[in-house]
Amino acid sequence: MTSVAQPPSSAAELTVIQVPVSDPRVEPLLRELGDEYSARYGKDAHAEISRYPDEEFTAPYGGVLLLLLERGEPVAGGAFRRYDANTAELKRIWTHSAHRRRGLARRVVAELEREARARGYRRIYLTTGPRQPEARGLYLVTGYLPLFDTEADPETIGPLPFEKHLDIPPPEHA
Repeated sequence: MTSVAQPPSSAAELTVIQVPVSDPRVEPLLRELGDEYSARYGKDAHAEISRYPDEEFTAPYGGVLLLLLERGEPVAGGAFRRYDANTAELKRIWTHSAHRRRGLARRVVAELEREARARGYRRIYLTTGPRQPEARGLYLVTGYLPLFDTEADPETIGPLPFEKHLDIPPPEHA
């Protein structure tokens, strides 16, 4: 029996869904993030992932958790929580280890920005760890302003903060 290589999936095959943290499809996101943080920082980082109560990532609390599904399986995701009345804070940006280098993280960030804008947020804030050059690069290429000296050794800074101001379209008049 021979196997035929499947062509890469197109963006049209991706479905974006909002889910609660308790949804079983979120488990790979949380597990892989925890494992990756632990490997990079040498400690159990699963506690960092559970730092914020799950309800902070729900609409009544000003947040959301999104998954990108491909053929029903989670391949990427991310969330935001209310940072203040005008600011959403991105958290838990993730791409499944078997699906990296496909631009999925950019899609997640764009979907989170769209959702934040729709909810009236005017700014997005986030931090990423100093040992996550891929995340740093993602935020720079997607238009986030670094709130730190980009020439400094990231290890001397700690969490690397970024922000992006969202353009809010004017209300439509009937």
